[in-house]
Amino acid sequence: MELNNKLTVSASPHVKSAETTTGIMLDVIIALIPAGIASIFVFGIRALAIILTSVIACVLIEYLSRKVMKRDQTVGDLSAVVTGLLLAYNLPASIPLWEVVFGAVVAIVVVKQMFGGIGCNFVNPALLARIVMMSAFPAKMSAGAFVATNVTGWDVDGATGATPMGLISLADGIKDGAPTLMQMFVGTTSGCIGEVSALALILGGVYLIIRKVISPIIPCVYVGTVALIMLIAFGDVNAMAYEVLGGGLMIGAIFMATDYTTSPITKNGKIIYALCCGLLTCLIRLFGSLPEGVSFSIIIMNILVPHIENATKPTIFGTVKEKKNKEEAK
Repeated sequence: MELNNKLTVSASPHVKSAETTTGIMLDVIIALIPAGIASIFVFGIRALAIILTSVIACVLIEYLSRKVMKRDQTVGDLSAVVTGLLLAYNLPASIPLWEVVFGAVVAIVVVKQMFGGIGCNFVNPALLARIVMMSAFPAKMSAGAFVATNVTGWDVDGATGATPMGLISLADGIKDGAPTLMQMFVGTTSGCIGEVSALALILGGVYLIIRKVISPIIPCVYVGTVALIMLIAFGDVNAMAYEVLGGGLMIGAIFMATDYTTSPITKNGKIIYALCCGLLTCLIRLFGSLPEGVSFSIIIMNILVPHIENATKPTIFGTVKEKKNKEEAK
C-alpha cells in the first residue's frame, strides 16, 4: 500500500472563517433597526423618507459608479446599505431629500469608490459625508434642533429650539429648558434622527458584541473616556450623563468608530484609538465653537490609524531583536 506523504504548502493566511462581508453587514443592519424604529416614532414618516432615500441612493450610486469604473459589482455585500443607514441617522429630520442624495454621492463615490471600494476607504464614508454637508448646507444641517410633535402626516409638525448639546456649557452647566436624562436616554428629544435614542443604540451595540461583530473595547473606552473627562470638567454626575447621552457619542462609539476598515486591529491600538477619540471629543465640546465633536474626532483618528497600528503591532513569533554594533556605528 503506497502512502501519500506529499505536503501541500500555500501562502498565508492559513486561518479560515465562515464569516462573510455580507453576513457582517447584515448583522450591522439588524443592530441599526432599533434606532431606526425610534427615529420614526420621534420624528414621524419624514424620518422614514430620509432613511429610504439615503439607502436607495447609496445602493444605486454604488451600482452606477462600479459600472462606470468597470469594476465587479459589490452592492450584494450590503455595505452600501449600511453606509446609507449611518448617513441618514446623522441627518436632521427637516433636511431636504435632494441634500440626502448629495451626501450619498460624497459617501459612496468620493470617499469609498474613488479609493477602491469597500476595505480601501481611509475614513468613515458616512461621517465624512456629514462633515461635507455641514460645510455645504450649514443652515439645514444645524436644524438638528427639529423635533416632531405630530407624527401622523408627511409634513411633520414640529418645534425647534436648541439641541441638547447646545444647552450645556462649561461655564453655565445644564441650562434651563434642557430635556431630562430619561428623555435623552429614550430618545424623545431633538437631534439627528438616529442619534437621539441611547437605549436603541445600546441595544444594537449589545447585539453586535454578542454576535462578535465588534469588540467592546472601542465603544467602552471611548464612552468611558468622555464620561471621566466630563465628570472632572463639570464636577457633576448629571452633566457628565448629559454629555454621554447627548449628541452623536453613542452612535459614533458603537457603529462608526468600530468600522473594520478605519479602526485599528490590535488590542493596544484599539485602546489608544478610543482614548484619543474621547479626548478629542471632549476638547471640541468644551473649548470649540461646536457643541458636538464626535464626527471630527473619529475622522481625525481614522487618518492616524496606520500610525497607531505600526506603533502597536506585536513582535513576530520567533524573531530576535537585532542588536546594534557600537563599533560599526562609530
